[in-house]
Amino acid sequence: MFVGRFQPFHNGHLEAIRYILEKVDELIIVVGSAQHSHTDTNPFTAGERITMIRLALNEAKIESSKYYVIPVPDVTMHSTWLAELKSYVPSFDVVYSNEPLTRRLVKEANGRIESVPMIKREIYWATEIRRRMLLGEDWSDLVPKDVADFIEQISGVERIKDLLKKDFTASGL
Repeated sequence: MFVGRFQPFHNGHLEAIRYILEKVDELIIVVGSAQHSHTDTNPFTAGERITMIRLALNEAKIESSKYYVIPVPDVTMHSTWLAELKSYVPSFDVVYSNEPLTRRLVKEANGRIESVPMIKREIYWATEIRRRMLLGEDWSDLVPKDVADFIEQISGVERIKDLLKKDFTASGL
């Protein structure tokens, strides 16, 4: 299982999935914080994020029979997170994540956790991509082409600018 928010899905995510699929026959991709959208850190809906993932994996010629994409809302109690997560997804043997809280919660539940290599983390980082979108800088080469096209189609850059306009106005920028 690979857990992420995918806000947006980028080339680093794609490389992580390729890496994991070299080690497993089938991958569960969990779209976390599924209930959140239209905020500065979660601008895209769960449905939009699922679409981005499927577009990227299809573009990369990854067989759809190799993965599931499942949206999962946040759990309010960290101590029950893994147990509740298991109620949303098919059975799994290992969780792949570099995120510190996810790693801690899996360890405390006696689950198996593995890291994934981070490729060009300084640019393949959703926060950096959203920052570039906000400031009108080039971002489209940091995501798969079909994801960039989809973000343009749904006016994703304009959404991010609209959502964050108040922050810049309030700070005088």
